Amino acid sequence: MTAHNHAVVWIDHRVAKVFYLGLETSDERTIRADLATEHLHHKANTIGSGKALEDPTFFPRIGEALQSSEAILIVGPGNEKTLLLKYLEERRQAVKGGELRAEACDHPTDREIIALGRRHFHLGEPAR
Repeated sequence: MTAHNHAVVWIDHRVAKVFYLGLETSDERTIRADLATEHLHHKANTIGSGKALEDPTFFPRIGEALQSSEAILIVGPGNEKTLLLKYLEERRQAVKGGELRAEACDHPTDREIIALGRRHFHLGEPAR
């Protein structure tokens, strides 16, 4: 994989897609949370909150994947993007004094995520 200084992370509670952006190319890495079940349905009159237990290694693995990135944009639908942003800010392991932002984004395609990152970091479109 080529070394890139810019990264876009699309995240939800099950998966994080990390896109490393360069002037001409982009690389992708997918990190999955180790959850006991894919879907959890809460029923009335049952014990438990109806929420899936979190994977304590999920954010550390994402932080490790972002160690060489100086500018990071985190996008996604729910609260995971904010929780990851807070995790990275507290640890500062992924950002070496660079830019770290989070924005709301529903479920774009991989190409749309890359285009969003290119616009955000002012990288332009790669030559075809």
